[in-house]
Amino acid sequence: MQTLLPDAVAVAAADVTPRTQPQPRRVSVSMARAPRRESDPKKRVVVTGMGVVSVFGNDAGAFYDRLLAGDSGAGHIDRFDPAGFTTPFAAQIRGFSSEGHIDGESDRSLDDCQRYALVATRKALESAGLALGSTAMDNIDLERAGVVVGSGIGGVKEFAAGVESLVTKGPNKVSPFTVPLAIPNMASALVAIDAGIGFLGPNYSVSAACATGSHCIHSAADQIRLGRADVMLAGGAEAAIAPVALGGLAALGALSRRNADPETASRPWDRDRDGFVLGEGAGVLVMESLEHAMRRGAPVLVEYLGGAASCDAYHVTNPSPDGYAASLCIKRSLEDAGVAPEEVNYINANATSSRAGDLAELKALKQVFKDTSLIKMNATKSMIGHCLGAAGGLEAIATIKAITTGWVHPTINQFNPDPAVDQFDTVRDVKRRHYVNVGISNSFGFGGHNSVVVFAPFKR
Repeated sequence: MQTLLPDAVAVAAADVTPRTQPQPRRVSVSMARAPRRESDPKKRVVVTGMGVVSVFGNDAGAFYDRLLAGDSGAGHIDRFDPAGFTTPFAAQIRGFSSEGHIDGESDRSLDDCQRYALVATRKALESAGLALGSTAMDNIDLERAGVVVGSGIGGVKEFAAGVESLVTKGPNKVSPFTVPLAIPNMASALVAIDAGIGFLGPNYSVSAACATGSHCIHSAADQIRLGRADVMLAGGAEAAIAPVALGGLAALGALSRRNADPETASRPWDRDRDGFVLGEGAGVLVMESLEHAMRRGAPVLVEYLGGAASCDAYHVTNPSPDGYAASLCIKRSLEDAGVAPEEVNYINANATSSRAGDLAELKALKQVFKDTSLIKMNATKSMIGHCLGAAGGLEAIATIKAITTGWVHPTINQFNPDPAVDQFDTVRDVKRRHYVNVGISNSFGFGGHNSVVVFAPFKR
């Protein structure tokens, strides 16, 4: 295992490969001719609902309206006293309420990670015409309905509280909820346990750092494609704006220190970017086989075409500077989707605002897309910050809204664009009208985890 440097992200800023790090083997991977797209309605996967919990509220439409407006969700933390932290700001959710979605007794015992997941799930089911207690929900075959909702960290605050109790009060005072509510799979489990949902089908979590949400989406879709489920809930949740997570990420040098101006701190592709802004929330999709959706007359939003995963196999926190494994992931996602690179004209980029990460992703994209003249590419994290395990779910929803509305949101805070991004239209500062033919959403995380999902307008 390579040594994790105290300021690993900052060290990578020079975009050079330290001589002490082994070079992964490279093999030639050509983009094969895209196969025919899936035609079997039992294997075609569509999105019929989506739910969010975000710094911009808990309504998917309002969430996207704020993105289109180019608003920033970053501000100084008031959930706890951030005095002494090198980065005292984040894209913190304020005024969150689970009323009407979680009963009071359960709500008091949960970590925010699970609260966000449960509320986003309820909202997603409602938008899919599957409100709890409805006839449509009652007609779901629970044995063929599952959940894949993940978290990069899990119940951070619950675990931190357990440690504090251990240190200050002794082992007999540690809450029995500490472990169950800290483990990353509990959001997925509680969604199924939730009264009125009770899905009995495949249920697990993928925990792959910042690639978690996208991993969960394509993993859930595969359950439908393989004939194991008719309907799946998929996405990610995270609630890491807590002292231990903020302090740990700051120690890595991962966070922006633009303390005097938090709203402009997240600067994807800007020459003066200095790290990401920590965010939180949840994004959950309702995914169904086309056959199942049509049988119940569901509101089909978009079609999920494919997805893929890869690993940099390079470093604990730094991306591989050459972007090779990320490009491999993009290529494989397009092959899985039956899509040629020329068909893609929208990219929701990972674009965290880290010096090394932004450049590595650009290199990956340039290896796949030779002609970028028709592509619009934007960075949702410029406004909502980096939501870690929830990022893939929230950014998939932003991608879906771009397809369904015909508007792509801007990337804000591009004051001094990096020359490396010159060949891409990054939708600088103002939303644009754009018909999305095929859109991809990139998610890359610590450990070199890469995940990409592909969506397109639904066509019979």
